[in-house]
Amino acid sequence: QDGLRQRLAEFRQQLAWVERLDVSAGQAPEPLPQGAAGKGAVDPENDFQREMSFYRQAQAAVLEALPRLRKLQVPTRRPDDYFAEMAKSDQQMQKIRQKLKSKQEAMERSEKAKQLRAMRKYGKKVQTEILQRRQKEKKNMLNAVKKYQKGLSDKLDFLDEEQTSSQGNKKGSANQWTKKGPNAKRRYKNQKFGFGGKKKGSKWNTKESYDDVSSFRSKVAHNKGPGRAGKGGKKALNKRPGKRARQKMKNRAR
Repeated sequence: QDGLRQRLAEFRQQLAWVERLDVSAGQAPEPLPQGAAGKGAVDPENDFQREMSFYRQAQAAVLEALPRLRKLQVPTRRPDDYFAEMAKSDQQMQKIRQKLKSKQEAMERSEKAKQLRAMRKYGKKVQTEILQRRQKEKKNMLNAVKKYQKGLSDKLDFLDEEQTSSQGNKKGSANQWTKKGPNAKRRYKNQKFGFGGKKKGSKWNTKESYDDVSSFRSKVAHNKGPGRAGKGGKKALNKRPGKRARQKMKNRAR
């Protein structure tokens, strides 16, 4: 104790309080009545109580120091036009912002890449399932055809199933087309050029057109109509004479 007091006397400086600004105080009183633990009883193992005791002690020091500073006419509030230079320069803060921005963009790109990979993986999975289902259906149909050819089965249900599935696909595609409808470009082309359709074999006869003879004209069909001469009709009248006939016509003219 003697050594500690000697050291304390050596570094103690007899200065005014405004130069030292040291305050020793207990805890500030609580606004609400304390519980059964009693005033001042702080459990050091309880983190919350320990931190609250530090906080209330700082409050008590402020409540004691502020009136003394005002009495000594020491300002305790920062003026409105107070300017304090930042610890880091604007260039350094700009670099930090750029780094944070580049890191955020890299995270967004990686997230988009993950989503694309997941979508591709899901698309490949769906495509594989569809191919497997088609192969299975084809295999089942071939087995049924073989059984029917060998005489092991007399049922042709697989053909009905195939026709039903194809009709269902056509109906589904037609419903999808009616729901969505053609776009503006397709509608313009349909209006300008028609709706397309089958061109080959469009002039072939059908059973109805073969049986319909209402437009048949015997005179026209047998070259017996007015203004027709022989097989050629009007073309026969304008036919050029032969070489010998033209020679005779020239001799007569002389």
